[in-house]
Amino acid sequence: MPHSLLIKNAKLNGTPTDALIVNGVFQTIASNISAADGIPAIDAGGMVLAPAFYNGHTHAAMTLLRGYADDMELFSWLHDCIWPAEAKLDSDLVYHGTRLAILEMIKTGTVFFNDMYWLAPATIRAVDEMGARAAIGRIFTDGSDGKLRADMLENAKQSEAELDACGGTGRIRLTYAPHAVYTVSPKSLEWIAEQARHDCATVHIHASETAKEVSDCITANGCTPIALLARCGILGDKTILAHGVHLNDDDIKLIRESGATIVHNPCSNYKLCSGQFHYRKVKELGGCRVVLGTDGNASNNNLSMFDEMKLAALSAKLESGDPSCAPAADVWRMATADAAAAFGIKGGVIAEGYVGDALLLDNYAVQMCPEYNLAANVVYSCDTSCVDTVICDGRVLMRHRRVEHETEIIAAAQEAAHRFTASSKHTY
Repeated sequence: MPHSLLIKNAKLNGTPTDALIVNGVFQTIASNISAADGIPAIDAGGMVLAPAFYNGHTHAAMTLLRGYADDMELFSWLHDCIWPAEAKLDSDLVYHGTRLAILEMIKTGTVFFNDMYWLAPATIRAVDEMGARAAIGRIFTDGSDGKLRADMLENAKQSEAELDACGGTGRIRLTYAPHAVYTVSPKSLEWIAEQARHDCATVHIHASETAKEVSDCITANGCTPIALLARCGILGDKTILAHGVHLNDDDIKLIRESGATIVHNPCSNYKLCSGQFHYRKVKELGGCRVVLGTDGNASNNNLSMFDEMKLAALSAKLESGDPSCAPAADVWRMATADAAAAFGIKGGVIAEGYVGDALLLDNYAVQMCPEYNLAANVVYSCDTSCVDTVICDGRVLMRHRRVEHETEIIAAAQEAAHRFTASSKHTY
């Protein structure tokens, strides 16, 4: 259930401010607010009240594969290491891996993530227990017969049942998550597009991540992955395209006209050498909505949106040759308000009527001094140590950098990781 909370003595836009969250929504932002009886209060002590982060693309339970297979090319990494390891997954492993990921995201200031991973019911349970927000993908791939795998269809049904069992919380929603054009056939994509339209649901897919993906798609289908998605009815204003590194002018036009969102994952793209995202061409000139994501821990290897913001800004400047490209305020918005809007959440902004998701940043942290430009400090200077308090839906998830049961969560995940890799032939 949404929570109520009074935040006292914070700083918002440089001004001392109180903020009252009622039933998960910012009701009043003003000076000297008095809360009704029974509403808890916290003293922000001059800390900066800021929007929480929204992670546009990740694979949460891959925390169990952090450092497991590094410094490899994407397709070798997937086929030789990741997919064989994932074949051993069970619901218990996904549950503990997801709890570890949510803990990491909370401690780095993130309250929402858009997930694509196996055994989604376990992910739903972890999100519900830990009080975060998430869009959780019912993942689909084809079998050797070119049809959607029966276990994927069954998992989708179980995901719906698990969400119902959680009481249909508004913090969690389900998406359709076909993996990619190289793992899901056009016929299956058409079926998924039809189902998503019927349900008014988000579709989340990897798209144009590598040059090989684009080349193979052109050879097999006579068009780029983006054009194929348009042909299959996937592209629309509820479509989330992970990566979008290799886009031509026609692709950019299709994305803009459809209203689809691209999730830029700079750390993962660089680590796997997937390519250089063309920020200016796609966002500033192309007019596409672009938000930020971390990708999974196996290819990053952390879930910090601070890292994504800084690298997104710096890489855009270097690639364009223009230091004014990707200004800090725009990049911060990509990690907050723009991402919230992409998922239909009225959030990512500290304002009355918006969901009660927020951070308290330590104004006495060395990276926050001087206070000339808050956006510049957040994007270029801050790291996760600057996050003191995390609030989601009006509930305090972290206070003074402590999360409830964090030691137990880490210990359980460590034990799960040992079980997961015990029979692996991979050496690391």
